[in-house]
Amino acid sequence: MAFNGKEGKPITLGQAKRWTKRYRDEHPGEVKAYFFGRDHIEQLLNERSKDGASKGIRIYFAVDDDGKKRLILVAATENQNNILPTDEGKDAPATIIDDGSGCPPDCPKDPNDPLS
Repeated sequence: MAFNGKEGKPITLGQAKRWTKRYRDEHPGEVKAYFFGRDHIEQLLNERSKDGASKGIRIYFAVDDDGKKRLILVAATENQNNILPTDEGKDAPATIIDDGSGCPPDCPKDPNDPLS
């Protein structure tokens, strides 16, 4: 199946509340969320490769060299291929994003936010 840019779907606030609460209950003390800046998201959405333009963002779960859980974001094409730099360690046109701002410590300031 080719990606068309419409993958995923909206969910209700009720579902989001239940699911995030379940995660928090099952994983106390762990990061609850990551924030990635708009500029980086737009950069991924504007990526192109020989396989075509970005149709969206694929998010990988990862563990860094210090054992911390991370999220890695890459652009993906209609053909479901990642748009990756061509050569590790050199300037390349494609972008891989990490180092989002974790919650905690950078959680919503609203103490009544139901997802945090």
